[in-house]
This record gives sequence, structure tokens and C-alpha cells, in this order.
Amino acid sequence: MSPVQIALTLAGLVAVATVLGLIWRAQNGRVRRATGAHSAADLVDELGERATLLQFSTEFCAPCRATSVVLGGIATERADVAHVDIDLTERPEIAARFNILQTPTTLVLDSTGAIRARIGGAARRDSVLAQLSELQPA
Repeated sequence: MSPVQIALTLAGLVAVATVLGLIWRAQNGRVRRATGAHSAADLVDELGERATLLQFSTEFCAPCRATSVVLGGIATERADVAHVDIDLTERPEIAARFNILQTPTTLVLDSTGAIRARIGGAARRDSVLAQLSELQPA
């Protein structure tokens, strides 16, 4: 290969990696509406009056700690919202049940325990608050 071909190949790889990184970044922390009538009520001892923020994390995950601070802060500010953190290293069967491929992953449950939304990656405060405003209190 000539030096020009090598340079063009490297430039192409950098461009592809950049595009993929931007796509990943845009998807990370995005709220997706849940489809179907799945429930996670059996994982939570006490559901929040309006919602429960069910966070799946692992002990070695740095974004999980930041997400826990965000979700815990929201639950502290709002009496009708609960925050539950489940460590998947202790309960790996849950990852398969809910198709969790990354940590943190947060499920937004309504007052009955039905899954209303899913957030893959670090949860953004404004996105969580917007989702909570759409849920009706019990």
C-alpha cells in the first residue's frame, strides 16, 4: 500500500469512529417509551405514589454512581417518587429478564409497577423530570 492509501484508510477509520461515537452519545441517557404491559413491581418492596425509578447498576460502574445521585435527589425532592437501586452483580437473572445490556439502566415505573419508560446510560435530570410529569399520581 502506498502512503496515500494508508493515510486515506486511517482518515476513513477516524471518520467512521467519530460518527459511531456521536450516535452512541446521542443514544446514551435517552428516554424511550416502554411498549407492552410489562411489570417490575415484584422487584420493589414499596412503590412510589406517582412513580418508582428502578436503577440497575453494578459496583464497578462509575456512571451508575452519578445516576444514583441524580435519581436519589429527585426521589428526595418529591415525596411521591421512590428510587430503588439493584446491583446486577448480585442478581444477574434480572439482566436477562429485562434485556439489560448496559449499566446504568433505569426503568420508570408508574404507581402500579408497570414499566412506562427505559433510560439506557446515565440518566439526565431534565429527561427524568419530564417523564415523571407525564405520569398520573395514584
